[in-house]
Amino acid sequence: MQIFNGTCRYKTDSDSIDKPGPPGWVQKYFPVAKHFAKARTHVILCVTTAIFMVVGTFQTSSLQAAPTPAPPEIGARAYLLQDFNSGQLLAEKKIHERMEPASLTKLMTAYIVFSELESNNIKLDDMVLISEAAWKMTGSRMFIEVNKRVSVEDLLQGMIIQSGNDASVALAEHVAGSEDAFASLMNSYAINLGMSATNFINSTGMPDSEHYTTVNDLAILTRALIKNFPQYYKWYSVREFTFNGITQPNRNKLLWRDKSVDGVKTGHTKSAGYCLIASAKRDDMRLISVVLGTKSENARAQESQKLLNYGFRFYETRRLYAANEALTTTRIWKGEVEQLPLGLTEDLFVTVPRGQFDNLDKRMDINALIMAPAAKGHQYGTVEISLEGGDIAIRPLVALRDLAEGDLGQRLMDEVQLLFE
Repeated sequence: MQIFNGTCRYKTDSDSIDKPGPPGWVQKYFPVAKHFAKARTHVILCVTTAIFMVVGTFQTSSLQAAPTPAPPEIGARAYLLQDFNSGQLLAEKKIHERMEPASLTKLMTAYIVFSELESNNIKLDDMVLISEAAWKMTGSRMFIEVNKRVSVEDLLQGMIIQSGNDASVALAEHVAGSEDAFASLMNSYAINLGMSATNFINSTGMPDSEHYTTVNDLAILTRALIKNFPQYYKWYSVREFTFNGITQPNRNKLLWRDKSVDGVKTGHTKSAGYCLIASAKRDDMRLISVVLGTKSENARAQESQKLLNYGFRFYETRRLYAANEALTTTRIWKGEVEQLPLGLTEDLFVTVPRGQFDNLDKRMDINALIMAPAAKGHQYGTVEISLEGGDIAIRPLVALRDLAEGDLGQRLMDEVQLLFE
């Protein structure tokens, strides 16, 4: 059984009630807290052992964590630093303000192509006939030739590593028939991902007044791409690519400066400035930075590096609870059995200032009256994680199994017992 520290809160049908733990002598003489049911309350009682309390008190008083400094000043119009696993924001500026994405747009183009590959609608070795529209694209190019055929794999690398506008259009046409139709597909994907402040007009990021996004939306897209397509994400760490006898480097300078950086994408237009989405992994912690509107190629790399170094130096991320593992069990009435296991649908990661992990307060709120049948995945409470009074994470506590109604005898017995509750 998972022991939660602090006060346990229990839901009735009308409100939440705070109840203290057992008397001090129980905490002192019993090394493991036991939970028990009372006739008029249907709750799981969580307590902390005396040893844990003593050690925790000692640590708090004698090993105070160093204060966490404010994030560094960043020379950009907008930016964000986020932990990949927990989603915790560590630094931000104007993350919901409408911005021009420039070639960061190609992350969505890639996301859709990856999705099509996973669905077996296209293949990496498909040979794409290059149209005049793709061939005539200006800006950064991989130098494909009109009426020749190029594989999807080469086009993807030309788009990801060389930021080829010509490759982006060729892929868009291969997937959707035209770039206009592909842009409509991009917007559908954006809605499904929760990118509520984004609108795409093209697959490349060429300037258009109706082509826009936000720092927050770009972070949503980046997290989804890394999480959902790790087998293709590896291309974002490749430093150079040669096609048609022409070798071009990846424009992400951090790939040479910081070995922990393995992506993601650069962007630039005169109106958007110099932009960079970067991701780095050190030990088991991955961070994502989004920096828009800096003044130069060096500036976007330097400002991104400042954010990443700050996050890794002053924060840590740990997995607190695993998905589909029982955190507790609770009484269920009129069921085939009396106890229903509750847990999480996804791993729960938390990001906190270094040295503060042991100071987390973990609480569960569980519905007081749960009746069979129970459906796997249905919510019956919440898990709440806080630090120094501020919420870190709140997640639904769900049934980990289906549980059917009991037989007639069991239902009648529970019905009688409920009369006294």
